[in-house]
Amino acid sequence: MNVLVTGGAGYVGSVVVEMLLNEGFDITVADNLIEGHRSALPENINFVKADIGNREVMKQIFRENNIDSVIHMAGETLVSKSMTHPEDYFINNVAKGIELLEAMRETGVKRIIFSSTAALFGNPVFTPITEEHPTEPINTYGRSKLMFEQMLEWYNIIHGLNYVCLRYFNAAGATIDHGEHHSVETHLIPIIMQTALGKRDHVDIYGSDYETRDGTCIRDYIHVADLAMVHVEALRKMDDIGPQKLNLGNGEGYSVKEVIEAARKITGHPIPARISDRRLGDPAVLVASSKRTHTLLGVSFRYPEIQQIVESAWKWHSRNPDGYND
Repeated sequence: MNVLVTGGAGYVGSVVVEMLLNEGFDITVADNLIEGHRSALPENINFVKADIGNREVMKQIFRENNIDSVIHMAGETLVSKSMTHPEDYFINNVAKGIELLEAMRETGVKRIIFSSTAALFGNPVFTPITEEHPTEPINTYGRSKLMFEQMLEWYNIIHGLNYVCLRYFNAAGATIDHGEHHSVETHLIPIIMQTALGKRDHVDIYGSDYETRDGTCIRDYIHVADLAMVHVEALRKMDDIGPQKLNLGNGEGYSVKEVIEAARKITGHPIPARISDRRLGDPAVLVASSKRTHTLLGVSFRYPEIQQIVESAWKWHSRNPDGYND
């Protein structure tokens, strides 16, 4: 199978590429490197610096590499930015997504795995959240991802495109070679790691008055290696299972304060924290039910505990205090 990974030089993308290579897939990576890191990929990988919004370039990639499947992870991902610059999310996640789908249609590529998000559910009506939960995004990021999912539905009905949408909850942790490095860091665990390394004075806790057990937001963290493994299994089985929308989380939620406390124990650092105002667009609780994912794909997670996730992140950040050296 010849697989194109869009956004494959990013945090999750690089781990997915690592696992696909280990499993013997033929891989091409397309990334514009605005957020991705070329040094996160092997030197000898088939890499193209390209933007998914350039339909002709994408068609050329599909044809020259005999691509038959796409794992689509390129796009804007920051919730906070989506509430100040919504245009970037509709341009990069929706408009450019159409160009990618059209390039696939025009070259006969019929399989896509889409990196989606739990942000499309909005404020939970019930937890844990199943795939049948209402989709009412409260931020532009979640809305843009939902719009792409809806486009996939119609491309399936009209053009026969097979898809699997993997709705990430909170990807976290690291492998030996790959960790989290963003130009602007907004994710809790890498911010905690940077604080432990002395690169930040403190961790901001955005809101302490939520209706949760300790007043701080609760999130479902899934180890990035487990997440990548699900992509591989979805790719292998998508012809058998047909179009799907699947949750990717552990089913266990941890509060911001609980994650910070786990990191204090693992790193041995005090990790000062400060209460700040809530962020616009943050639900109080996001916890997944991934039963359908486990049943359909026959997978089980290897690193379900927050201690395992934080420890793997600490090992990578300790070895790479400045992230990737591009």
